[in-house]
Amino acid sequence: MNSTPTSTAALHAERILTRAVDSPLIRGGLTIVAGVLTGNVLGFVRVAVIAYLLGTRSHADSLAVALGPLDTLNSVLINSIVFAFVPMLTAATGEERIALFLKLSRGFVWVCSAIAAIVIAGAPWLMRVLAPGLDPGYFNTSVNVLRILALSTPAAGVAAVHCALLYTDRRFGPTAFYQAAINVFTIIGAFTLWRFIGVYAFPIGYTAGALVQLAIVYFAARSGLKTSSVPPSARPWSEILTKPAFFVVYAAALGLNIVFTRAYATHAGPGMAAALDYCMRGVAVPLALLVNPISNSLLPEIARLRSLFRLKEALRLIDRTIALTALIAMAGCGFAMAFRVPAIRILFQRGSFTAESTRLVAAAFLTLAPSVIGWSLIEILARSLFALDRRWPAVIAAMVPVLVNATISIRLGPERPENIGLGSSVGLIAGFAVLFATAHLTRKNWLAQG
Repeated sequence: MNSTPTSTAALHAERILTRAVDSPLIRGGLTIVAGVLTGNVLGFVRVAVIAYLLGTRSHADSLAVALGPLDTLNSVLINSIVFAFVPMLTAATGEERIALFLKLSRGFVWVCSAIAAIVIAGAPWLMRVLAPGLDPGYFNTSVNVLRILALSTPAAGVAAVHCALLYTDRRFGPTAFYQAAINVFTIIGAFTLWRFIGVYAFPIGYTAGALVQLAIVYFAARSGLKTSSVPPSARPWSEILTKPAFFVVYAAALGLNIVFTRAYATHAGPGMAAALDYCMRGVAVPLALLVNPISNSLLPEIARLRSLFRLKEALRLIDRTIALTALIAMAGCGFAMAFRVPAIRILFQRGSFTAESTRLVAAAFLTLAPSVIGWSLIEILARSLFALDRRWPAVIAAMVPVLVNATISIRLGPERPENIGLGSSVGLIAGFAVLFATAHLTRKNWLAQG
């Protein structure tokens, strides 16, 4: 008697699963999650290799003060290009889309090459800003590392344009493993070149990974793409360049928070900038696992509700998502802070990374860990507001963390490692508070306009 309902339920569940597997959105989401997980696992391996070979010495500082800011620059470029041009390419069709893609590709070759040239030429002056307290004996090393890493910026920017085209076709596989490719080749470079060129093995591997990822997305995007006899795009450059401008300012302002913290850490003595970068791995992984899956599922729904003029529902959805993210972030932060010492010992304490290194990193992580709360919340809320076409609140709030960070850090001084991350954490939480308050105070006007 009960077999028929059971069989019907099983058949219904099987149909739902089949539809889910066949859905390009779900497959794409799973591919992105797989890429994020793979990239972050390999990121732990990369940091473990750096810790094993360099520990918390000045050599490690010379790598950290160059690699960290350049990695932030590349991330800002990639996210801004994808965020701005996926909707633009999606709205275009046929030859118009191809022409726009070709124009973007050619244009950003020049834009990103110019950025790389400026970084290479200005590396000595940039290093005085990015690492004011670095041991003078390692200053030239950091300059050379930054110059090698700058060669990855044109590859990252042009690859992002190709990723944007692939996203419009819902082809996520070639794009999802960018960070994984960077980390794999950095690890390979370290193991194969360390004995011959020392710390320079890391930037060479990083740059090689960016070039390999460019090659992957280049051939994936252009295979079968008919570019001959396509008329030039009539889209003006003024419109093209203003599209990512708001997101560039927002992402750059938010990135300055950790850039300042790293520069401030160089005043705390040898190894402190490197210790901060080891701590950042413990912040970046939960941040990526929180922000990317949630925003990838949240933003399309917000855009859909906005297009249907159901702004009140969109705002309620944002509030519920923020509350859930806050609970997850606080629970994860508390767990990480409680078990930071054994975790750091298991992950990193070998080779040049000694017990003293563990103590130093654990002390810095104690105050840096809460930054994941403010960082994840401000990222999700800001991206949601961008999806609602409310840009200014996010741009203004992104400037708050670095201002608060600088105020607290300068007042406390760098003498204790526990002081290094405190300004960053308080600044990010303050930035989220400002953005949250602004969004709630102005939502009546938004609803009236909507």
